[in-house]
Parts: sequence; C-alpha cells; structure tokens
Amino acid sequence: MDTAVALVKAYLQINGYFCVSEYPLMETTKGGNVRTVSDLDILAFRFPHAGRETSVRKKRKLVGDVRFEPDEALGAPQDSADMIVGEVKRGRARFNPPARKPEVLAGALMRFGCCSPSQSKNLAYELLQHGHAESEHGHRIRMVAFGDVDDSEEPGVSPHKWHIVSLENIVRCLRQHLHDNWDVLRRVHFSNDTLDLLAILERIENAAESRRENGESD
Repeated sequence: MDTAVALVKAYLQINGYFCVSEYPLMETTKGGNVRTVSDLDILAFRFPHAGRETSVRKKRKLVGDVRFEPDEALGAPQDSADMIVGEVKRGRARFNPPARKPEVLAGALMRFGCCSPSQSKNLAYELLQHGHAESEHGHRIRMVAFGDVDDSEEPGVSPHKWHIVSLENIVRCLRQHLHDNWDVLRRVHFSNDTLDLLAILERIENAAESRRENGESD
C-alpha cells in the first residue's frame, strides 16, 4: 500500500471509519470488454455513533478504547452515517480524471453496495456537481481529497466542491491522538504500519522526556 494512502487510512480509522483502500475503478469498452481505468484510493464508512466508549461487564474499558469526537477538519456529520470517496495525493489535493467520470464513479458506488443500480448514476452526478449526496438509505456520501492545500484555496473547500483535508493536518491529528491517549494506546500494536511507526516515535519521545526529567543524558 502507498505510504500516503496508509497515512490517510490510519487517520480515518482513528476517526471511526471502516476503510477499503485502492478500490479498482472499472469501465466497459466499446467491444464489451471490462478494464481497470484507475482506482479509488479510499472508500470509507462511519456510523453516526462511532467513538463511544464500551465496557467489559460494565467494569472496565476495552484496551485501546478511547472516547473521541471526529477531527473537525474532516467535516463528518454528527447525526448520520458518512461515506467517503477519497483520493490521496502527495501533491495538491485533487481527484484523478477517471474518478470524475460519472459512469465510472456510479459503477464504483454500485459495486460497493451503497446504492441501487437505478440510483447510482444520479448519485454520481450529484457528487460531481456538489461534492456530496444523500443515498436512498439516508447516509451521506462525500468526495474528499487528501493532500497539499493551495494557499489560495479556502481550507476544506475546492473549486470542484469536494472537501479537502491536508496531509499536514492528518499527521498532526494522529500524533496528538497518540500523545493524548498514550497511557492506553502504548499497549496497542497497530496493524497499520504507518500508525505503528508514529506510535514508535511517540514511545521514543516519551522515553527521552522521562530521562530529561530524571536528569539523565540522552
């Protein structure tokens, strides 16, 4: 998996999203053959009550279970399920041309199972026109581009109407999440290699700070 995609996936997971990465986009050629034209870096889904604490027999929290609110920069709705169609760039945040084809986007939505075939194309057009749409099942679908933000652009908004989240903000959010909840999260081994690397850095920094407080040299 691309490192930048893994970074975004970790960010979405700590914000309560189930994620699928590098989801193939297919189209049918004139000869009737099907080919892969590109892929969607991220498809993610979050239930409206994600982030609540759970307990074991009402006595103690599960290891790694931390109450949180989604990062404000993500723009997640509080009272409804949220689906993200995401593109990840190391440069300027944007969507590749294939992902902006209504028929290709409609096919991806239909294959993911978030809507019926009859609704998929209308949803795709609405997404491309407004950057967001609501499915027949009542959940919100949003196009979100992750990458660098142009200084001339308003934070969170692009001329193409999709939402933007900067990689700088993602790294800051992940590191803050680990730092604030380290007493619990230090016991967790993360399956996401990028998040695990950030956890190692947090462990090293905490150990160095502890040595300084005790008057020890590095």
